[in-house]
Amino acid sequence: MSVRNRGKEVSDDRLFGDFKMQEKLRDAAKDMCYLLSRGFAEKSSLQLVGNRYRLNARQQRALQGISASEQQIIVRAEKGLDPKDLKGKRIVIDGFNILIILESVMSGAYVFKGLDGYYRDVSGVHGTYKRVQKTEEALLLIGNVLNELDVIAVDWYFDAPVSNSGRLKTMLRELAEQYQFPWNIYLENNPDTVLADVKDIVVSSDAWVLDRALQNFNLGGHLIENYMSKAFVVNAR
Repeated sequence: MSVRNRGKEVSDDRLFGDFKMQEKLRDAAKDMCYLLSRGFAEKSSLQLVGNRYRLNARQQRALQGISASEQQIIVRAEKGLDPKDLKGKRIVIDGFNILIILESVMSGAYVFKGLDGYYRDVSGVHGTYKRVQKTEEALLLIGNVLNELDVIAVDWYFDAPVSNSGRLKTMLRELAEQYQFPWNIYLENNPDTVLADVKDIVVSSDAWVLDRALQNFNLGGHLIENYMSKAFVVNAR
């Protein structure tokens, strides 16, 4: 895996950094919430709201991430756990989801706090994962903080079809051995279905997973808000 950066694109300061643009995204998220709460499909709602506010494709991707219906916001909050609830528990992590969000924050990219309080990015994997300069730092932060919270076991799940997932698995296994992290690392063809079915605590900001998991912990939010003070956050609320 080549080492590079997962920072912001050239246009991101213009698209997300301006206060008026952030206000526009917040207004758009409110409109999305209104439509989704009344049963409108996400795809058509995104197109309608995106056109109304003249958002480009990258801004619409951010809007999709921060949007949720009123019911989704309530249910996700009801199933969300506090850090103290993790003591002595096993957690299951949506690997690429949390890792790429933290890599983005550490690389100076914008991340987006949704109406549900969960953080998303606009990077994505797109079939190939490329290690960046902050990958190991992000993994160590996760490992050390989960140890501080007395988590007894961590099951990582990564998408097997994504290129370089095998190398990433090797990297996590080596870090676990070196730092004595209680990690198990799995490659699955469709890890989302595994995460949705487990009875353990799930770590993910994927909307589909959050709506199906029995209980979840907002690890991304906990790390960003308590350990990453220089994060560039666009808040939907």
